[in-house]
Amino acid sequence: MLASIPSPSTNGFHLGPLFIHAYGLAYVAAVTAAVIITARRWENRGGDRELVYEVALWGFPAGLIGGRIYFLITSWNEVPKHWWGPFAIWKGGLGIWGGITLGVIVGLWRVHRHGASLARFMDAGAPALLVAQAIGRIGNYFNQELFGGPTSLPWGLQIDPAHRPAGYLLYEMIFNLLFAAFLCWLGRRERIRPPGLFALYVAGYSGFRIWEETMRIDPSHYLFGLRINLYVASLLTLIGLVAFAWTQRRPVRPPPAAV
Repeated sequence: MLASIPSPSTNGFHLGPLFIHAYGLAYVAAVTAAVIITARRWENRGGDRELVYEVALWGFPAGLIGGRIYFLITSWNEVPKHWWGPFAIWKGGLGIWGGITLGVIVGLWRVHRHGASLARFMDAGAPALLVAQAIGRIGNYFNQELFGGPTSLPWGLQIDPAHRPAGYLLYEMIFNLLFAAFLCWLGRRERIRPPGLFALYVAGYSGFRIWEETMRIDPSHYLFGLRINLYVASLLTLIGLVAFAWTQRRPVRPPPAAV
């Protein structure tokens, strides 16, 4: 390999007696970016950014719980063999499907309580979720996890032997950022009925994960010879496409006033 991206020498740093994990910092940065982007997009739609802050206050912990539950269900063999193992999120182990699902459900519950438009809020937050997911992958990079097969391309990631043989790569971060930009551009054309952008987010990201799951060789459980996440991604791609078609064909109703 002529060139590659080196793996980090450590997954965090010491601050006095405390060890700060890069994985945790990445998730804090991801949530911050998602709140900033959603707040701006929501305000552009006439909404109040205070609602975004409240949704984040409820949705972020719900996302952590949902992501951890999904990981425990699908990757139970990777949980540390201690009583605190199920809670050890600082060692990695947050399933994106569970995190997004529970975080979105709880967040939309708060939106509903305020009487704001669920569909319009979902579209405001869709690109922000992609950006947050991209930043979260930086945490995976520091943990040297979620990589694919060997490559000679110059953007391949070097994975330490303790984790996996050298020469693996990850494309999801780039895709998430480009897809987020595409959804923002598409939303400005004002031809997509809410929550069409959110449906496209679900379909597009899940569709990408179908391809990504065929490349990844990190530990996973299999069903009929295929990774479990491949089935989840396929199902969500179909749901996203059907939801998009339904939202674009249903009768137009005046949206409730943003709150």
